[in-house]
Amino acid sequence: MNKIFKAIGTILKWLFLLIVAVFTIYPIFYTLMGSLKTNAELISGSTLIPSHWMFSNYVNAFRQGNFMQYTWNSVYLCVMVTILALLTSSLTGYVLARHRFLGQKLLLSMHLAFMFVSLGAVSLYPQYRLMHSLGLTGSLVGLALVLTGGQGTNIFLTIGFIKTLPKELDEAALIDGCSSFRVYWTIILPLLRPILGVVALFTFRTAWNDYITSFIFTMATPLLKPLTVAVVSLRYSANAAAEWNIMTAGAAISLLPVLILYCFTSKQFISGLTSGAVKG
Repeated sequence: MNKIFKAIGTILKWLFLLIVAVFTIYPIFYTLMGSLKTNAELISGSTLIPSHWMFSNYVNAFRQGNFMQYTWNSVYLCVMVTILALLTSSLTGYVLARHRFLGQKLLLSMHLAFMFVSLGAVSLYPQYRLMHSLGLTGSLVGLALVLTGGQGTNIFLTIGFIKTLPKELDEAALIDGCSSFRVYWTIILPLLRPILGVVALFTFRTAWNDYITSFIFTMATPLLKPLTVAVVSLRYSANAAAEWNIMTAGAAISLLPVLILYCFTSKQFISGLTSGAVKG
């Protein structure tokens, strides 16, 4: 009887994983297939696989969309946001995990709250006004600073990892005359490489896929649009006709960097997530 229940449990588990995989992979597969169809075939939705493979859609997307400029904007923006996130999350995580001070629990609670509560559009106007007062609304630097905010999950992961490191490392360095910042920079930070790899992937993916914030902060400066925002401009051709196949090709192009990055770093990503738990 136990073997029967175990077999049923295994079947249900694999069935659930299969359903999740279908709902995850199908939109990506549909986008890739749609990017290779004619516009009429895509709109009709009669077939999933293209009857004629229109690789020229990608060429047209690059020609019409100035994609080299927008791709550079996205890469520059994501690299900047990732570097800022690595510095802020590691330093904040170190302070909250290793130091005791007035208001520490309140700050920690606030960071944890941001993991579950997304301010979304509520915070966009104050953020825009703040960047405007600093003269950064017309630059990717201002957008990068805004996207760097909301590091609740990254800080939580960093705190958990730091707590698995022996405090004797800090104490020995402090006895030898190191300042707290030097302990962080020379001892703690190098040990955080596994979890910082996870933080970097999370941050890069989030910044690359962002649309609303990037759209609002680049409305006045179209040449600074990242790739995800610029894709929408491919919807219409020069004669104002809707070209959904070209836009879908642009969307596929914007998907590829993140997919390629994950394919090459998936093992490091999983090991980074589990390393803290193994040490603990």
